[in-house]
Amino acid sequence: MPLNAECARRAYDRIGRLQDTQAIYEHAVTRRLAELGRFEQARWAFELGCGTGRFAAELLRDRLPVAARYRGVEISPRMAALARRRLAPWVPRAEVVLVDPPGRVLPGSDGQFDRFVACYLFDLLAYNHAGTVLSEAGRLLAPNGLLCLVSLTRGVTRTGRMISDAWDSVSDRWPSLLGGCRPIELAMLLEPDAWQIDHQEVLTRWGVSSQLVVASRAKRANGWVTTTHGTCGPAPPSIRGQ
Repeated sequence: MPLNAECARRAYDRIGRLQDTQAIYEHAVTRRLAELGRFEQARWAFELGCGTGRFAAELLRDRLPVAARYRGVEISPRMAALARRRLAPWVPRAEVVLVDPPGRVLPGSDGQFDRFVACYLFDLLAYNHAGTVLSEAGRLLAPNGLLCLVSLTRGVTRTGRMISDAWDSVSDRWPSLLGGCRPIELAMLLEPDAWQIDHQEVLTRWGVSSQLVVASRAKRANGWVTTTHGTCGPAPPSIRGQ
């Protein structure tokens, strides 16, 4: 069961540095996302829900070009403070912005970023809020930009299925214990007339299964849905002629 924004903020203020203990299963997954997202070619990356800044520090240290910029966004004051401390070596090209939970407009102008990152964020959002966030991601991304996402998902191994079922059970009863996170099917959130999925896979580490998705914005032209990687097929009837 997802938490509302205010409950999520309180939960992550309480969790604080303990979030880094999740690196035991997250690190290999986010490292793979960094490879698939081709961050070496990025000029400006936006991360929603940057947490303690662990993934951002890895990107700035190992992946992003020295001139590239980074903006992380958090709703938890404690998480934002931890992230700013961790990213201090890369100031001023790296910044962390604290936003008010009820807000729906993310800080940035249209087409400003060429990477939009969200790691283990959509698995704590209600589905209607997830749609709003994806709409904002489409607004913020440049035409050639990439959407780079990771979430908890249903287990694909016997152990993974047992753990995801147990996670679901705890989430239904005591969602704040897990920060509101629960296994989801991340790719199903991406509307085909808005996004072209370039890559998706499921990785299981320490019994926890995570889904990675890298997608690009779909474009409408001449009755076809096209992406930065080429034409992918006829446009659905609902958008033809628009």
